[in-house]
Amino acid sequence: MRRSTSSGVCLIISMLAIACSGPQLQSLQQGADASHPTNIKSIEFSGTGRWYQFGQAPNPDLPWPPFDVKSYTADINYDNVSAKVKIARSQVIEPGRERPMPVEQRVEQFISRNRAWNIAATGNQPAATTAQPAAVEERAAEIWATPQGFLKATLANNATAKDVDGGKEVSFTVGGKYQYVGFLNDKHQLEKVQTWIDNPVLGDTLVETQYSDYKDFGGVQFPGHIVRSQGGYPVLDINVSEVKINPVIDIAIPPEAAKVPEVSVKVNKLAKGVYYLTGGTHHSVAIEQKDHVVLVEAPQNEARSEAVIAKIRETIPNKAIKYLINTHAHFDHSGGLRTFVDEGATIVTVEANQPYYEKVWAQPRTINPDRLAKSQKQAHFETFTDKYVLTDGKRKIELYSIAGNGHNDAFLLAYLPKEKILVEADAYTPPAPNVPFPPKPNPYSVNLYQNIQKLNLDVEKIAALHGPRVVTLADLKTFIGQSYAAN
Repeated sequence: MRRSTSSGVCLIISMLAIACSGPQLQSLQQGADASHPTNIKSIEFSGTGRWYQFGQAPNPDLPWPPFDVKSYTADINYDNVSAKVKIARSQVIEPGRERPMPVEQRVEQFISRNRAWNIAATGNQPAATTAQPAAVEERAAEIWATPQGFLKATLANNATAKDVDGGKEVSFTVGGKYQYVGFLNDKHQLEKVQTWIDNPVLGDTLVETQYSDYKDFGGVQFPGHIVRSQGGYPVLDINVSEVKINPVIDIAIPPEAAKVPEVSVKVNKLAKGVYYLTGGTHHSVAIEQKDHVVLVEAPQNEARSEAVIAKIRETIPNKAIKYLINTHAHFDHSGGLRTFVDEGATIVTVEANQPYYEKVWAQPRTINPDRLAKSQKQAHFETFTDKYVLTDGKRKIELYSIAGNGHNDAFLLAYLPKEKILVEADAYTPPAPNVPFPPKPNPYSVNLYQNIQKLNLDVEKIAALHGPRVVTLADLKTFIGQSYAAN
């Protein structure tokens, strides 16, 4: 983003040739004066409210799940394009949905130019730093969508303005790629900002931030209420209680975030022709059939899927990936699906997921077109409600809906009866050895065990799609406790 060193807002606007004149120019100048964008180098605002977990709806037709926010503090350095957001939050238990016992999560989300990372701790666990390269676009958008950030950006990006009902609409493009559209009311206050970022599932994703209840915070006008929506549902709803102008904000990039981690796929043979593909936070399982390959799960994004495809070709040469089994629609487990559609695979999933994928995959993908956007291939699905079997005449792959699980309503597990291997995601994530179990067992894991018993599955190995290791049914039984296993 270009920046001007001129101190006069009107002069800056004139120099950058914003396409407005007369009252339009006056409105932009008054909006800029009200929030002092040329004088504000950094800002901190704090509040409480709610945060919502984007991409983790418990049902394809439901909003993102809510968390109560005990404290929220955002520190933004406009000159360095850096920010830190510190949140203390606890998940809200929705009526009629069984969730794990809420534990306070303490998360710090960072961005510094083109690097993003988190520092997070849950309960009594020590904080850990993890790179978040996929979050750079979203966090940069949050910087320039703030009232002061937006007005600064209008001065640096050849903004245009036009009269609309009740005020002015101001728009500009950052980096030739990211469009911003803001609305200033007749009091010259920024009421709404819309921008679009790329998402592996949703494509060009609208991020809309609404501002209301402007107040004087120590001599600066700032909204007392902020609501941000993403993908059609709220992701943040904060009542602002304090604002600080020009605090010292110096954010150093830690070693864990300085280098974008490489996509790594490791192969662990579970049985003849069955391979556990790990190497990251999300795993897959490749199953060799007579003349093709069946893959369980395409998580995260296209980069992960392409790495998995390359590893399958190396491990099981000369066989196409015919089927891709998708456990559920959470974005971290479905972000790579489109790559396999382009590869020619049929998506096998619970029936309720197909209309959702068809709807969101039809959205524009102009910011970062993926393989499927370029090829325009047609997606093919095979869906079911309770049970589905894939077989080549020798090896069966049985798919079952995981009934009654609070994590997701359109949820499946895969089972290999000959090998006695169960593949599942999120219902049970085996902890590392010597990590203490939670005081109350995760209800998702209790439900998984109950489904296994009800379906009469003879399970020896569990290849969870998260976690550090393959475990046994006995490990799951120990994890949930004898009393819960007996029910």
